[in-house]
Amino acid sequence: MKRTRPWGNPVALGNLSSGQTYWWLLPYVNIRLFNKVLADFAQHFGISTKKQVVLVVDQTGWPTSEPVVIPEGIYLEFLPPHSPELQPAERLWTLTNEPIANRSFETLDEVEEVLIQRCRQIIDQPDFVHGLTNFSWWSELAA
Repeated sequence: MKRTRPWGNPVALGNLSSGQTYWWLLPYVNIRLFNKVLADFAQHFGISTKKQVVLVVDQTGWPTSEPVVIPEGIYLEFLPPHSPELQPAERLWTLTNEPIANRSFETLDEVEEVLIQRCRQIIDQPDFVHGLTNFSWWSELAA
């Protein structure tokens, strides 16, 4: 779980076959921060030309913009426009929203701490994440 200040948007990358997740809590999402997440993700998991991954991303502005820096060994696969139902990570947002919904907080730090704890709980539940995000047709695409 990486965090930057101030809190904002959870960003999740996951392994569909294992349910393992990798989280950043960002103040906002833009190309500079997306590049930082990709670089840290590659370093954290030892991604290189010998260990390659495909990241499935939607077509929001920041992953499709020209200055995106994609580390060696990472390949982006873009979903069709306006298709959030195809993005496995979309199913994780209800999990991150649940502990903050219908609550009031005195400070943003309190909200951030609740989100961080929730992301840590999700990291510790790869079987549950796998069940939510491993759409049956993903394995057919990988073949």
